Amino acid sequence: MAGKEDLKLLGLLVSPFVIRVRMALSTKGVSYEYVEQDLFNKSELLLKSNPVHKKVPVLIHNGKPLCESLVIVQYVDELFAGPSILPTDLYERATARFWAAFVDDKLCPAWIGILKAKTEDERAEKVTETSAAIGQMEEAFDKCSEGKAFFGGDSIGYLDIVFGSCLFWFEAVRRMFGVEIISANKAPLLTAWAERFRESAEAKEVVPGADEAVQYANKLAAAAAK
Repeated sequence: MAGKEDLKLLGLLVSPFVIRVRMALSTKGVSYEYVEQDLFNKSELLLKSNPVHKKVPVLIHNGKPLCESLVIVQYVDELFAGPSILPTDLYERATARFWAAFVDDKLCPAWIGILKAKTEDERAEKVTETSAAIGQMEEAFDKCSEGKAFFGGDSIGYLDIVFGSCLFWFEAVRRMFGVEIISANKAPLLTAWAERFRESAEAKEVVPGADEAVQYANKLAAAAAK
């Protein structure tokens, strides 16, 4: 366990990537200063702390910045005492990392593409990509959970946090475009898992509602149209 820590998190309320870090810090029971960022007018602190990507989240630990949500969550897990976020079994840990990378490399670009699509054809293509990725995540849940409530077993773990942080955006996509990303007929296991995740104390503490996501998506669309 680290001693007295100076932790500052640069974030955005509706960023699923920031929510991952907030859930990890909450799981460990760590206090930190949260600093909301305006990504339309990026602060000097953000630009200085993440000069490569100029994105949130950035966790500043004792003056040293760390970037990229998956990196930060693993760092928090290793640094602080408390419930383990990543699986302790090495094979299960590697498997969780594999699927977390899949979420970021395949699933996130697909569902975000639904939001950003300029044409109906482009949106339909991204819906197809998203559906295929969800199908693979359904199979992954079946194997990883071993019949338990979460990817991490009986309680929320690393892959639950990584994937679950996107769920409120899935509801926003449904409201905006009528696209149901996780449906009971195609992904029954994930449908039940998503409900458990949303109702968990960990999620309720930091995950915003879909209304905020819709508002931010409309703000992004308006900015893009200028």
